[in-house]
Amino acid sequence: MSLSSARSITQSVGTPRAVYLDYPLGQTAGRAGDIVEQNAILEETCKAFEELMSPGKVIDLPMRWAEDDAWKDRVLRPYVPLDGPEQAAESLSGDQRTPREATPQYQSGQDEVVADPNCERCIFLSESA
Repeated sequence: MSLSSARSITQSVGTPRAVYLDYPLGQTAGRAGDIVEQNAILEETCKAFEELMSPGKVIDLPMRWAEDDAWKDRVLRPYVPLDGPEQAAESLSGDQRTPREATPQYQSGQDEVVADPNCERCIFLSESA
């Protein structure tokens, strides 16, 4: 199952089964730190397994990023740093993905404890990565 915020790309690569969430790139599983929203998205994604019987199908999830689609106009604008009241109005311009860290980030301390640092498939956990 693929969880996507880029429908055209998902359809073009022929993913076996996918759900589409009309959220900004980098927020495909929900807003950072919003556990309730993230759980709701994952529950809807799991429900899609029951409906996705043929390869290549994409189901739209019902969640919305905002009341209207104005956010789409803002995130596609190039980022221009501003001072004063203009800054708040333009806060969604440019790349809004969560900043990437050089070290693994965990949702909880328990996740960090159970992560296997010797996992051969988990290259992000190795010190040589």
